[in-house]
Amino acid sequence: MSALVEINFDGIIGPSHNYAGLSLGNIASSTNAGATAYPREAALQGIAKMRHNLDLGLAQGFFMPLDRPNEGWLGQLATTVVDAEPHLRAAAFSASSMWAANAATISPAPDTRDGKCHLTVANLQTMPHRSHEWPGTLAQLQLAFADREHFAVHAPVPSPFGDEGAANHMRLCAGHDSQGIEIFVYGKSGGPFPARQHIEASQAVARKHGLGPDRAIFAQQAEIAIAAGAFHNDVVAVANERVLFTHEQAFEYPDALYDWIRSAMPEAEIIIVPADRVSLADAIKSYLFNAQLVTLPNEGGMALILPSEARDNDAVWGYLTDLVAGNGPIRRLCPVDVRQSMANGGGPACLRLRVVTDPLKVDQRFMATPEKLDKIARTVAECWPDSIHPGQLSDPKLIAAIREARHRLLEICQLSELGQ
Repeated sequence: MSALVEINFDGIIGPSHNYAGLSLGNIASSTNAGATAYPREAALQGIAKMRHNLDLGLAQGFFMPLDRPNEGWLGQLATTVVDAEPHLRAAAFSASSMWAANAATISPAPDTRDGKCHLTVANLQTMPHRSHEWPGTLAQLQLAFADREHFAVHAPVPSPFGDEGAANHMRLCAGHDSQGIEIFVYGKSGGPFPARQHIEASQAVARKHGLGPDRAIFAQQAEIAIAAGAFHNDVVAVANERVLFTHEQAFEYPDALYDWIRSAMPEAEIIIVPADRVSLADAIKSYLFNAQLVTLPNEGGMALILPSEARDNDAVWGYLTDLVAGNGPIRRLCPVDVRQSMANGGGPACLRLRVVTDPLKVDQRFMATPEKLDKIARTVAECWPDSIHPGQLSDPKLIAAIREARHRLLEICQLSELGQ
């Protein structure tokens, strides 16, 4: 198992990135509905974050944007891009697959009964604009992880059981290549907002992955957190190796969860951010917990790759400064600019899917290098629309430009079969 490392696969932000405000319960998405988005800037920000990860010595991969607008989906609704109602047209254009944390749930080989890395594509059935993502995502997962000796890629859990992928899943372990415990976080109610992850879906994924009862726990997300805008657990908690970093109000029954963790993994370290230091509102606004908590291979210790908004919030930054000044495992703060993604409701952690595996077993076309990122950035700079306003979504010239941009990207990444 010594070849197993954590790879962060980031979704390349697609050329149809726009602010249509489609995500109920996502405060940033709703707040910026109708604003002008900047797809080129968004994608370049995401690429810069991937470069930053490579510079830290982390393994980095990427996924392609999906084909948008999804005319096949509109056809199933007996309409077209031109004739569709505005909300359906916007849903067909959505670039939300860029948030790869919702692509799938991953159980690494050390945790599973058959010793394979298991991936179950998320159905995302709660939100119409995301419910039609999974076929395109599944096609990429089947290509990237085609080695059947090492990977098992599963179809989604059926509706009506909502599954939103790794954004509601955490893993604790002594090291990425060690056997771990997996925490599946589900919701029941969120006041005015829907709970997107259902316990039935989480339990089904655990069964698909062959996790024994000592490898999986199911924890309820706090209703107050969902009502405050924490539409996924990764807005209020994140884990890495032996560390759980969480807001005090993240879970409905926190003491029971912490007791289970400490019993199953005595070396686990639980860092609880008190509400009197960082309010739930500040945590959600700054996306403090929607950070990549990573182990630094070249330095030791852990780093938080945070949105720059966390640095702009005095309460959040004051807490974090005190945190890294102590003797705890989190030693470094790394703010990154992903403001275009943040304005649509996704921070650094939303943009990536964590897969623990041997990088050599992955289709190398999906693995990032500085040279590949240079090519991708040049294509984005040349082909991605500079700006999109939701009112433009029926413009045939925009549709053609979006399609051509994705086609060019698939060509330079030698992934043209995803365009078929």
